[in-house]
Amino acid sequence: MKVIINRCFGGFGVTEEVYNELGIKWDGYGFLNNESLNIVSDNYHQYRQDKRLIDAVEKIGVSLSSSSMAQLEIVEIPDDMDFYIHEYDGTESIHESHRSW
Repeated sequence: MKVIINRCFGGFGVTEEVYNELGIKWDGYGFLNNESLNIVSDNYHQYRQDKRLIDAVEKIGVSLSSSSMAQLEIVEIPDDMDFYIHEYDGTESIHESHRSW
């Protein structure tokens, strides 16, 4: 499965070109979420693995899809992996979910 994350300080954001490719109205900032793509999920980052978003970023290219404060990367992970996106000052990484007490 493919997941889009941000690899630099600043935070996840996309360009107006991505909004246009997705056919949604530009918000002026580039902040997407589940609601932006009509996704109903308890997983806050579900939109990061949405095929429409992945296809748009691949078509435009990650460098042209990344907002001014972002450096997007498409990461391939195993399909059956339970994961979460860890974020520190905008820089993100994908971690396999484990149990903890």
